[in-house]
Amino acid sequence: MEQHRTRPPQSPPLRRGAPLPPQAGRGGTRTARQAGAGVPSTAPAVSPLVQAVRRFPNPRLTGLGSGLFCAAVMFALACLDALLFGSSLVVYGVLFLPVCALTAVWVRRADLVTAVVAVPIAFAVGLLPIADSSGGFFGRVMGLVTALALHAGWLYGGTLVAGLIVTVRKVRMMSRRAAQRRRAAA
Repeated sequence: MEQHRTRPPQSPPLRRGAPLPPQAGRGGTRTARQAGAGVPSTAPAVSPLVQAVRRFPNPRLTGLGSGLFCAAVMFALACLDALLFGSSLVVYGVLFLPVCALTAVWVRRADLVTAVVAVPIAFAVGLLPIADSSGGFFGRVMGLVTALALHAGWLYGGTLVAGLIVTVRKVRMMSRRAAQRRRAAA
């Protein structure tokens, strides 16, 4: 008996001039259609610093992705710290702060809270290669606990940075939604 293969319909081809996802339209306010139609730009003149920031990547990580990103980067930075700076916990702490900021900026809106949860876990994961370890498994655990206790300031600082960024993003998102609701009601 012959069985016909069923295949789900393919998504329709993209139209010319279709809007791009939010990450794609990072510069100015002109759409692709306006740029080709000779419509003058409505974007104000921006400083070179703002232009440089706009060239940075703008990924949107899920909650799990942000946790994995932060943990992997902290582990890699800790290994680099062990090679170059002799396992300096101060260097590790200083490097932890920008990773916290990037994690909070790159997490998607639906998963904002996970950035604040992932950051302390990533700090502990990154301490594994640089914490003092002697005496087997229990010696490594004691070295990790000691490093966490002595350098908790970096942990709190990074968590605070991530928390502040996430809070600002959430407040901005809520105010945008409220403005959209007001416009829709009017």
